Amino acid sequence: MMKKLIFAATMIFMLAACKNKTKDPETTTTKSQTEQIPVSFPEPKVKIKTVGILLYDDYAVLDAMGPYHVLSELMGAKVFFVGRHKGLITTGNGLKVQCDSSIAEVKQLDILVIPGGLNETYMATKDTVLLNWIKAIDANSKYTASVCTGAWILAATGLLKDQEATTHWFGKQILKDQFGINSENTRYVKSGKYWTSAGVSAGIDMSLGMINEIMGEKYTQMVMLDLEYDPQPPVKGGSEQKTDKNIVESLRSMYNNAVAPLLHPQTASKKIKIDNDKDPVCGMSLAAGYADTLNYKFKVLGFCSAMCKNSFKRNPAAYLGTK
Repeated sequence: MMKKLIFAATMIFMLAACKNKTKDPETTTTKSQTEQIPVSFPEPKVKIKTVGILLYDDYAVLDAMGPYHVLSELMGAKVFFVGRHKGLITTGNGLKVQCDSSIAEVKQLDILVIPGGLNETYMATKDTVLLNWIKAIDANSKYTASVCTGAWILAATGLLKDQEATTHWFGKQILKDQFGINSENTRYVKSGKYWTSAGVSAGIDMSLGMINEIMGEKYTQMVMLDLEYDPQPPVKGGSEQKTDKNIVESLRSMYNNAVAPLLHPQTASKKIKIDNDKDPVCGMSLAAGYADTLNYKFKVLGFCSAMCKNSFKRNPAAYLGTK
């Protein structure tokens, strides 16, 4: 819809310009501020025809949907999802998205965006089929990008070696320890053809940065106005530096417990069989392991962290949908 509106607006500006040119210069009044709007947008710096957003089970919703919406504003570009597999792909919080294209079918993209998540994202760094596909796409892409912990996957390909990058505040230590990449404390980073963003919502900023480079400031302002993108959070926070330290450390502890079975499989509990495949509190997949368990009504429930376990113990019915 936005693309059609931009085209219509451009045509109106051009017609207005033509009308002004036919007037007698001596009778032409001073142009209003509106009439001084450029009659057309510049040619794109980079020709973008295809944009693929990678999807895999348990990715973070906004990591993919934010860039999908923003980059869909590019005139002449086809923006679509590319799945690790075709069919329904389920996000970390249970949203199901139909994916009609798989990595086995897609051979070329001008822009590739890799979203993040947590455990499934880290597991994807060991997926050689996926990593080889990313490298093959990157060989001819104009831009290769990641959102949040999607930088882990991109780094696992080796493509971020010697590049500047960023990722989710929690994911920075893993990016450094596991892949040798130091992260910058910024919303997004452009390093050559590689774009990386901080956590989740920062993918929107990164995508706007791409549009600004491709189409220029006026076009970017129009996109931002269409989205009414003017963030005004109700409280101070949203980054490690601006958030109460106790909150930061509590959340860091929860994440650490969640990824511990993957980072240290030799110490992970393998003896107890649990009766659930997702944490009943936060919905995180427990396919890779769990940090804690609880016996509840003749079942053994696994949890990604002690925090989720304690929340469940306070009010089990709230998380099991029972009264």
